[in-house]
Formats: sequence, structure tokens, C-alpha cells
Amino acid sequence: MKDREPAEPPHPATDVTQHVGYLVKRAQAALRGAMDKVLRAHGLTVPQYATLELLAVHPGMSNAELARATFVTRQSANVVLRGLQEAGLITRPATADHGRARPTHLTEEGHDRLAAVQTAVYAIEQRMVEAIPPGRLPALLTDLERLATTLEE
Repeated sequence: MKDREPAEPPHPATDVTQHVGYLVKRAQAALRGAMDKVLRAHGLTVPQYATLELLAVHPGMSNAELARATFVTRQSANVVLRGLQEAGLITRPATADHGRARPTHLTEEGHDRLAAVQTAVYAIEQRMVEAIPPGRLPALLTDLERLATTLEE
């Protein structure tokens, strides 16, 4: 077996736990855990909550649009939508007017559930924001957007 030289890391780091990708994933996992905890108390999952948030701002989104925006497959988005519909939090027509898209809207109960849980979820984000040195948030948001855009290309 040949001796192999290890690949050069993309930046100075003593181990993988100091790599950008690792730290982004660690932050995402911590956020997901915190959100799971508060959402469970309201009978929601993270994808369900994300769907409610999106529909509050963009009523009429289709299953495919919601899947892309919530980072799940169309099949998973369909399961999320069925659960929300059965809970009375959204409405969508049984059939599409044209094509296959069925626009989805929040019900009054959906708006109420979203409002009830937003305070807890926004408190999590506030904790994250407070951990960032003053004045650095705009740069962090720009950098995170740049990272995502670079990998989506």
C-alpha cells in the first residue's frame, strides 16, 4: 500500500472540528435541537413550523415551492402538508385548477398556532444573535448567504 499524503486543509485548522463546514453543521444541529424542543410543546415539527412561517408571508405556495423552501423532498413536503391539513392549520384544494400545483393557505387556526409558537422560536434566534459581537450580524448574514450561493452554483 502506498503512503498517502493527507490533503491540505482549506484553511489553518488543527482538526476537522475547526473547519467551516463542521462549525456550520454544529450550529445547525444546535438550532434544530432547540427548535425541536419548543415546537414539540406546540405539537409541531421544524418542517411544519417552517411551512407555516412561509405560508404566512407567501400564501398560495405549491407543494414543490414549499419543499424547496423548507429543504425537504416533495414527498416529505406532502406528508408535512397532509399533517397540517388534518390538524386544521392549512387549506388546499383537493384538485388543481390548472397543472398539478395546489395552492396552500393558512387557516385562522394556522395563523393562531403560528403566532403562539413564534415567540418561543424567535427567542432562540435572539439568543444566537446576542452571541454575535455588536455590529457583526450584517457581515455574518452576508457571509452565510455567500456560502450557500457558492455551493448552490
